[in-house]
Amino acid sequence: MSAQTDNSGRLLRALSLTLAAGLLGACATLPSNNPELAVLAPDESAATVDMRSHRAAEFAQATLLLGRVSLLEPIIRPFSTPKSLISLILKSSYSFAHRVSLDAGRFQALEKDPLPPIMPRAGMDLVAWEEHLDRIAGTATTGTVNFLVDGPEFFPRFIEAIDEAEESIDIRTYIFDNDNFAVSVADLLKERSAEIDVRVLLDGIGAIIGTRVDPDEISEDFTPPLEMRSYLRNGSKIKVRTSGNPFLTGDHTKTFIFDGELAFLGGMNIGREYRYEWHDLMMEVTGPVVELLQYDSDLAWAKASWLGDLSMFGRFLFPRPGRADEGGVPLRVLTTKDHDSQLYRAQLAAIRRAESFIYIQNPYFSDDAILFELARARRRGVDVRVILPNEGNHEAHNYSNQIAINTMLRHGIRVYSYPQMSHVKAAIYDGWACFGSANFDKLSLQINEELNLGTSDPGIVGELLARVFEPDFAISEELTEPRKIDWTHRIAEIVSDEIL
Repeated sequence: MSAQTDNSGRLLRALSLTLAAGLLGACATLPSNNPELAVLAPDESAATVDMRSHRAAEFAQATLLLGRVSLLEPIIRPFSTPKSLISLILKSSYSFAHRVSLDAGRFQALEKDPLPPIMPRAGMDLVAWEEHLDRIAGTATTGTVNFLVDGPEFFPRFIEAIDEAEESIDIRTYIFDNDNFAVSVADLLKERSAEIDVRVLLDGIGAIIGTRVDPDEISEDFTPPLEMRSYLRNGSKIKVRTSGNPFLTGDHTKTFIFDGELAFLGGMNIGREYRYEWHDLMMEVTGPVVELLQYDSDLAWAKASWLGDLSMFGRFLFPRPGRADEGGVPLRVLTTKDHDSQLYRAQLAAIRRAESFIYIQNPYFSDDAILFELARARRRGVDVRVILPNEGNHEAHNYSNQIAINTMLRHGIRVYSYPQMSHVKAAIYDGWACFGSANFDKLSLQINEELNLGTSDPGIVGELLARVFEPDFAISEELTEPRKIDWTHRIAEIVSDEIL
């Protein structure tokens, strides 16, 4: 599938098939220039038939999802479904009121005083910061972290881990695409399922996104499967579940766990744009942190069963891992759940405490509270820099990002335009780094399920700086002039703020 949004654009287009008014959104598609991905031009009539089949499958999945959300979820998840609704209402109401407050005058108040120069300082007290985090967010543990930058680094290592797994493979991803690369991964998992336990947990909305195809994906040599869940099950022993989506919330987490001892997490789903086209980041981790990732994955797997909340509560009876005694460096698991926005609290607190520099790279930047705190940080002399993609994969976010860019420039924040689609989700606040699956938007910070790691370890922070931020600053264009804004940007900002 050509470049698709991770958690918004195609999601909205797919669901609009079953909702009369439809949800806003249409993802811009980016053609591949990679010769490895070239496909033969299909016969027009055959392509039309295939596209109709895929659209029918997409419509069927969207209809089933809507029925499940409306009728089945409240029955099998009588606790978590209303909890999601209450959380959605409370968080949306608070964020709307806060955004109105910021736009009504708090941003303007910051502009009354001239911008101060950058003040070279040592940075925040990291010991005190970690003690503060113990009180407000996350679970402390230990482990090792190895950064895998872009598809050519990550996917060969991922394939190797699939080949070498001896007991189990747990795949938890938002999108398992149906393009030729994703199908090759699916075929390998199907082969391994004859020997070891293989589980694949997909998000219900992400599964619909993975059904969509572009005409250039259909050729004489390859026709995408109509539906990846069935494809994974057919002729294999793979266990496949889809997470529930109460009130269209999602599980945006990406964790791939092997034998309970090795895990990958970060921003990449399984598909050819992640393998060949986009700039992205994954982490390979070992040590006690993997037990926490496995525990979280097991809870999500249990919740996705037909027993729903009952199965999840049964899983709660197992003790949560808490070991931090097997080497590695201090790490912290940070999540977004419908009842607890650890990632949001932790990063807002980090911005407020930063004294030296803040570096952020993220494709979707629509949270006004984050923007306001970044502006405040810059006005107390902190060096604040943000990397955004030159052209993202979602038109609404592209337009909304332009408004965010103007806000940042007005407050002295340095903004860099990465020359292609960057899907990296990482930040460094003085000497503390945070990286994983979460975007800087409402869905990731408050609504969907997300998972990041945080650490103050100087080796990991230094590697993230050297392997991601420094080279990306070097090849990006620093923006100095305000972007041209019209009413379409304002509409897109509202959509991004309230829906995406």
